Amino acid sequence: MTRVALLQMTSGIDPAANAVTLVAGIDKAAQGGAAMLFTPEMSGLVDSNRKRATPNVVAEQDDRVLAAAREAAARAGVWVALGSLAIRREDGLWANRSFVIDAAGEIAARYDKIHMFDVDLATGESWRESSAYAPGDKVVTVETPAGRLGLAICYDIRFPALFEALGRAKCDIIAIPAAFTVPTGKAHWHLLQRARAIEASAYVVSAAQVGKHADGRSTYGHSLVVDPWGDVSLDMGGDAPGLAFVEIDPARIAEVRAQLPSLANRREIPN
Repeated sequence: MTRVALLQMTSGIDPAANAVTLVAGIDKAAQGGAAMLFTPEMSGLVDSNRKRATPNVVAEQDDRVLAAAREAAARAGVWVALGSLAIRREDGLWANRSFVIDAAGEIAARYDKIHMFDVDLATGESWRESSAYAPGDKVVTVETPAGRLGLAICYDIRFPALFEALGRAKCDIIAIPAAFTVPTGKAHWHLLQRARAIEASAYVVSAAQVGKHADGRSTYGHSLVVDPWGDVSLDMGGDAPGLAFVEIDPARIAEVRAQLPSLANRREIPN
């Protein structure tokens, strides 16, 4: 059994303030006996005003939130699956990038969100992630104290091919950090999380943004852990930020894969 923690956040437009929350979460996770902490998408900055956000989107080596998380992880001796940060790439475009930081503060893995959230919702909300962000093009897995971890971010959850690849990689856990809108969260959040866990016969750990943010948007929350059978082990609700703990049980993964060996039975579908 491996104890992990989830940090549900209401990140704002000030990276320094978000870093304080993140570091406090890392410290509390370690104090609570967690080997690893999972944080939401855009842990360091939630700001829909691109002009205002631009000075805060910097190269990886200059990002103060990332540096603070690495220092805190090393000090606390805990791994951190840093859901994502907005990072400026060398070509000037932005990346929505996840980081896995080990207990020495070193970066063990990076993943750039593949699928861009370009939608017009019935509520009148319109999002064009691709107007600033460049999509990633690599499937990423990494060995952690909780098992083999596969990485995805938020909107990626709607695209089964990525999770097919993570299933083939025999991930024990898939992280899906998110900043889901309220309308899409109410309709699809729990359903999609459970489906992805069942398909991969793996735990899904999804730390989420929650509540009303300083830029005016609202996010759904309900940070979840779903076990390989599709049962919800943890739901942090949609009301407030906070920290919660859950156990990852490798025996449960083996039990489900033996009982329903869908990964072993998988066949290539002809075109």
